[in-house]
Amino acid sequence: MPSRRIPLLAIAAIVSSSLLRSSQAAEPAVKLPIGVTVEEQPVSPDAIKIVLIAGSSTHKPGEHDYLAGCVVLMNLLRQTPGVAPVLAIDWPEKPETLEGAKAIVMLFDGGDKHALLKGDRLDLIQKLADQGVGLVQLHQAADYPKAQGDRARRLVGGAWEPGFSQRAHWIATFQAFADHPIFRGVTSFSVDDGWLTRLRFTPEKKGVTPLLRTVSPTDAKTKVVDDAAIVSWLYDRPGGGRSLTFTGGHLHKSFAEEGYRRFLVNGILWTAGVAIPASGAPVALDTGALLERANEK
Repeated sequence: MPSRRIPLLAIAAIVSSSLLRSSQAAEPAVKLPIGVTVEEQPVSPDAIKIVLIAGSSTHKPGEHDYLAGCVVLMNLLRQTPGVAPVLAIDWPEKPETLEGAKAIVMLFDGGDKHALLKGDRLDLIQKLADQGVGLVQLHQAADYPKAQGDRARRLVGGAWEPGFSQRAHWIATFQAFADHPIFRGVTSFSVDDGWLTRLRFTPEKKGVTPLLRTVSPTDAKTKVVDDAAIVSWLYDRPGGGRSLTFTGGHLHKSFAEEGYRRFLVNGILWTAGVAIPASGAPVALDTGALLERANEK
């Protein structure tokens, strides 16, 4: 009798464990905000599709809060008529998600964890870029392993490089802006951020238009006019198409700054080829709910 009971118990344990794993796997990997759906395609064929790819990892609520940041950007982009943002987490699972996109926004971990390093993703993004699709990389997405630096520069004009570039936190205030559509309606803003600086750009910065510069208060050698101070830039790709990089984006609460969020939304729209109004894109936001999220523990 004992010899027959042991296998039965073992089978029961295996089945129970399997069901548990199945149940766990069925649950979503990340908790989505109410009303937010993943990879929901635009209804109108004339919609300007902008795909936002959010990393699922979060340093802690309010920091490297990629999903929350992309949800805010989605809600802001929807305020521009005809624009239909589509959210993907970590990487699109549906092949149709990237089809017809006018721009792709990337907000996720960089370095060896960079989402473009997996499989043939970099080749796919290159193919879309060759078709004129706009590319936007925010914060850590600008960080590439040195071996992929040249490919990254061909796509976005510049990249953070290990052993050459730097990163640090400080408060930066931006008050003077160039005469470019991206700065329409952008008012001065001040943000405490984790800046990626001293980037390596294309030779002679060909195609690169610097947008924002800042220098750490503890850096006595770098001047704000130096290339090492560039933290945001545009890139007009040689074969056509536009790219934008902003190396800030560490703190979620920065969206409370109107100038900050209008700068980002204007920039995303610019890469998608959308005309930006003289007063800038609409960026209404409930900052109370935003700061609630940023202050979660």
